[in-house]
Amino acid sequence: MAKRPSKPAAMPDATHRVVVLHGKEVFLRAEHTAALKDKLAEAFGEVDVARFDGETAQGADVLDECRSFGLMAPHKLVVVEEADKLIGEATRPAFERYARAPSEGATLVLRAQTWRKGNLDKAIESVGMIVPCDAASESTAIRWCGRRCEKRHGAKIDQRAAAALVERVGTDLSRLDTELEKLALGVGTGGTVTPEHVVELVGRTREEEVWSIQGELLCGDPERTLAHLRAILDNAPRDAHVPVMWACVDLARKIHAATRAMRSGANPHQIAKELRLWGPSKDAVLAVAGRLDPREARGLLEACIAGDRAGKSGVGRPQRTLERLAIRFAGVARG
Repeated sequence: MAKRPSKPAAMPDATHRVVVLHGKEVFLRAEHTAALKDKLAEAFGEVDVARFDGETAQGADVLDECRSFGLMAPHKLVVVEEADKLIGEATRPAFERYARAPSEGATLVLRAQTWRKGNLDKAIESVGMIVPCDAASESTAIRWCGRRCEKRHGAKIDQRAAAALVERVGTDLSRLDTELEKLALGVGTGGTVTPEHVVELVGRTREEEVWSIQGELLCGDPERTLAHLRAILDNAPRDAHVPVMWACVDLARKIHAATRAMRSGANPHQIAKELRLWGPSKDAVLAVAGRLDPREARGLLEACIAGDRAGKSGVGRPQRTLERLAIRFAGVARG
């Protein structure tokens, strides 16, 4: 029976017979599986791959696949998606017995977003490993971009550019990898991605698009606000009022929360951090919240929620509702 090496490997390798990859980062689960397949191919030659859906598969079928001999290849990689749906009270004992004496001709990979610890873990860790695939933090994603861009895409990305990319796209590694590939193609093999390349080649984030609306709502000029609003609604798809209304509700919520926090003596820097305010939105929201009465802020939020509810219920005309809210925001911003 395969035994775990005396010095644990950092990632699954060809000596492991049962591997659990769990966490919300789908990209990492896929990458670890691909890397494991490559290591198995180096060790055994050609590798057959069998895949099961944990929501519909039978535990006996999965384990039979692991124990059966491959027809074409000397080793088999058996991958179960949504494994937490398959391994429950009824099937766990069978998987525990298998993990205590796994087939030498197969490697079983259990992939899932969530994984409940138990006795099965001990059996798995004696012949394999359990690897968390959690969502990356911003700092981790920035470091990952630097390594990934050079190793996989043949270009470098400086830290400022990586930080700008993460701020613009978020920490989802799959999305980041897609954008890194595009940026690397833009600068060419051996080139270096700069913040300017990120601005030029990567689309605006939803936050930036929302703020383009919210910034106009807080400009303090009713005519300018209405003109901007009508330009958006007149030159966009029919349901453009939906994201605009969302932006109104979101902005009113932030103003209301900031106003209450300020009246409670909270530090503006901490308020901005809690509400995820940055750039021009930070200064504009905090400025309005600093002079607005909490009751006014609550009234603004309630008006936005009522407008959103009316739009979803088919009551009234969305454009007229948004125009009234736009005038109210402009009045609040003007003070």
